[in-house]
Amino acid sequence: MKFIGNILWLLLGGLIVAAYYFIVGLLFCITIIGAPFGYQLIKMAGFALWPFGREVRSASNDGGCLSIFMNVLWIVLGGIEIALIHVTFGIALCCTIIGIPFGVQHFKMAILAVVPFGKEIV
Repeated sequence: MKFIGNILWLLLGGLIVAAYYFIVGLLFCITIIGAPFGYQLIKMAGFALWPFGREVRSASNDGGCLSIFMNVLWIVLGGIEIALIHVTFGIALCCTIIGIPFGVQHFKMAILAVVPFGKEIV
């Protein structure tokens, strides 16, 4: 069932979302200052590419104060907007029975979009 969900996800827009995350992540990686943010966007691209059967959880080595600082900086510079887009799509998809699994995946991506530093995808 996970495989079918992932294939449908890719065909119905997941590939586009993953491509955007990956391209923007590569652009951020051009500079030294943007590299940590680019890495997080590339991590989000991998999750957006194949979300069914995976979950977001806190990493065992969360990075401490640096992780908190980077998350605050991430939120200020656009993380909230990304999360709100995922929440909006999640709510819209949950209005139909068929869209509920896809809406749940958008809610998972919204959690990752708010605080990506110190999270891992399993």
